[in-house]
Amino acid sequence: MSPAPADLIITGCTAVVHDDQERIGFREDAAIVVRDGAVESVTDAEAVRELPAVDRIDARGQVAMPGLINCHTHAPMVALRGLAEDLPTEEWFNDVVWPIESNLTEKDVELGARLACAEMIRGDVTCFADHYFAMDAVAAVVAECGIRAHLGQAYFSSQGPQGREKSLEFALRHRGGADGRITTALAPHAPYTVTDADLTATAELAREHGLPVHLHAAENRGQTDTSLARHGVTPIEVLDRTGLLDTDLLIAHGTGILDRDLPLLARTGGRTAVATAPRGYLKFAWPTTTPIRALREAGVPVGLATDGAASNNSLDVWESMALTSLVQKAVAGDPRWLTSRQALYHAGLQSARAIGLRGRIGALAPGHRADIVLVDLTGPHTRPVHDLAATLVHSARSSDVRTTVVDGRILMRDRELLTIDVPDVVGELESRLPPLVDRSHGRRIQEYDT
Repeated sequence: MSPAPADLIITGCTAVVHDDQERIGFREDAAIVVRDGAVESVTDAEAVRELPAVDRIDARGQVAMPGLINCHTHAPMVALRGLAEDLPTEEWFNDVVWPIESNLTEKDVELGARLACAEMIRGDVTCFADHYFAMDAVAAVVAECGIRAHLGQAYFSSQGPQGREKSLEFALRHRGGADGRITTALAPHAPYTVTDADLTATAELAREHGLPVHLHAAENRGQTDTSLARHGVTPIEVLDRTGLLDTDLLIAHGTGILDRDLPLLARTGGRTAVATAPRGYLKFAWPTTTPIRALREAGVPVGLATDGAASNNSLDVWESMALTSLVQKAVAGDPRWLTSRQALYHAGLQSARAIGLRGRIGALAPGHRADIVLVDLTGPHTRPVHDLAATLVHSARSSDVRTTVVDGRILMRDRELLTIDVPDVVGELESRLPPLVDRSHGRRIQEYDT
């Protein structure tokens, strides 16, 4: 009896693989067999020559690698891209972003999320962690377009108990949605907008319902200095005293993490992770960046992120991968840190671990979900190839991604998006911009005062 056809076979590629020490390697003339949305095997082209398949991709001249993971973003904020430029953080929030966000409708969020998913699928991203408002609309977009997402309904204490309750309701309602492509988290905004009582209640809910938590904390050194001046504790110490460091916690940014915070983070045994988005830190001229080296020594996973496109204009995790390597070299004063292979490791396994999906995504390995991108390395900017890791991190671009697969489904093939009509989304979104960007009402959803 002949074997049942595989759903997809990719042949002729060079595959990015990991060994049992989680080191990066490359397998030449590889073949990837996909069945039931998962990687069945990573083998050689000869081994699958006679194996039947519903679909086949000849990927000669391309590298197959795990789809990148955007560990912290606000996808609908692509609608605000370029609106708040060259401003200090406080003015960015108070004068532009938070007044405009008071105008947001669910339709605005839906269209922004749809455009963001198109950008990420075209760029390299197969999974994103989002923390925003009207997240039912985002979940619907994720289910429709085929990408994977880790979603949380953000809340402030100024919303009263209803904000926290809605965050919980969302997380429970959508957990495991979109055929398992949606995972969820509780999403308090930050220690400076959520009270200790609400953070404590959130930690209790997380433990009761088996949910992770995703929030901003110690985003920049100014926030940490203000917290110390006003309360005598760092934002990380606030997370500790409210019980959040005893949950599965994803911290956005962490550029204000101090040496005194590291023992607390180390004590969590890897349950606390940090998402780094270096482009935004450079754009805001923050004096520090995420201390990846120290966090690594403390056993804290660090995943790659972009933040929202309103702050850094881009959802390009490929750029985040390259910038993370370059910025870390500059901060350490050591060209040997962070290497291209280490950057690829953070883009794959570390990012998967950061959002609680280690063992499911982040690697091309049997049993992992088939979240795969094929990268064309035939362009002049990538030749010749002396060090494939360096070529991928520092020479290739997100526009070199030819094909994107999530859960075994092809979402983009040869640069053609198959699940989102971009011109239609852009036309409808741009028709809605005048009332969305109006700030004459003088309202804002919150005040940035750290």
